[in-house]
Amino acid sequence: MSNNQPQMSGTTFRILIALSCIHCMNDALQSVISASYPILKTELALTFGQIGLITLVYQVAASVFQPLIGLFYDKRPSAWSLPIGMSFTLVGLIALSLSHNLFFTMCSVFLVGIGSSTMHPEASRLTSMASGGKRGFAQSIFQVGGNFGASIGPLLVALIVAPHGHGNIAYFSIIACLAIVVMMPVSLWYKKRLTFIKQGQFAAAGYQPVEMPLSKGKTVASIGILLTLIFSKYIYTASLSSYYTFYLIEKFGVSVQQSQVFLFVYLLAMAIGTMAGGPIGDKIGRKYVIWASILGAAPFTLLMPHLGLTGTVITSFFVGLVISSAFPAILVYAQELLPYKLGLVSGLFYGFAFGVAGIASAVLGKMADWHGIEAVYNICAYMPLLGLVTWFLPDLKKYRKQ
Repeated sequence: MSNNQPQMSGTTFRILIALSCIHCMNDALQSVISASYPILKTELALTFGQIGLITLVYQVAASVFQPLIGLFYDKRPSAWSLPIGMSFTLVGLIALSLSHNLFFTMCSVFLVGIGSSTMHPEASRLTSMASGGKRGFAQSIFQVGGNFGASIGPLLVALIVAPHGHGNIAYFSIIACLAIVVMMPVSLWYKKRLTFIKQGQFAAAGYQPVEMPLSKGKTVASIGILLTLIFSKYIYTASLSSYYTFYLIEKFGVSVQQSQVFLFVYLLAMAIGTMAGGPIGDKIGRKYVIWASILGAAPFTLLMPHLGLTGTVITSFFVGLVISSAFPAILVYAQELLPYKLGLVSGLFYGFAFGVAGIASAVLGKMADWHGIEAVYNICAYMPLLGLVTWFLPDLKKYRKQ
């Protein structure tokens, strides 16, 4: 970090904590959609095909639209982008609680997805701006909020919606309103920074103008490599997040309750790894964290299908710990490649990650139906070996010194 780069102050650290809380609430609300599928299927008499159609509509809104919305706000920055996005989520949740047919349900989840597509690239932009140069650390704080939110969403659905019907989804609008309240001081802070930027006071805005470190060709190639790494990571994590409990129940005969406890062990490791990956990348370089995270998980993933219950649970902890450290490092590396397109880059990587995870869950489910759940883990175990492509990533620290 250069000496003229703005340092993180108490104010900007509070902004980071607020953004992490916003991410937590947003991802908790987003997870309400998939967690409510069994309830919607029963109450609205939907088929599995119609559930798949709802998922498609949601994924298009929540994934495909992210880079487009990020690019829009790159060109037309707005201090109120976060509350605007959460307002879409708020309206979508209320509409979903009132839905009575397939079309109305699809419109509702589309609005919720648009809210997520706005929040992720914009909040990532502000996280970078508030980082004071510690961009990996800042992204880790931001990301761990989302991990926690995604894990508690299904629990809230089980407590609030499942016993009383999908009309109780309306209660989640309270969380959306709370998120908007938290967003207001963040938006006011951002408004001041936009004013500084317009006046050319970049340091006061927490923004350090820098040149693109690589040529256009090398930048495109590096983005392609990073997307390949995201692909390998989220294929494997989708297998664990979606089917780990089924794997434990089928292979080891554990109870549903025990399988949930073992899933929590993995999710806990994911949270720890996410928090560690960013700061380590700040100190030793993003490329080395990516190397260790993706490729470093391979020995554990290859070993896990051949272990007993205790070994499987222990190995899953190390898999979660190692592989989760990659995303903050990958995202910040990509942002450094295109420093003037933070919204586009953040939206592209979040959108691609969500899209890959969604498609992978569906494909792996079919594979489990055809070949058994153990076959899923025997095949997915090889995905982290794609981490070998990290070899072709340039070391950005060396390019900055030239």
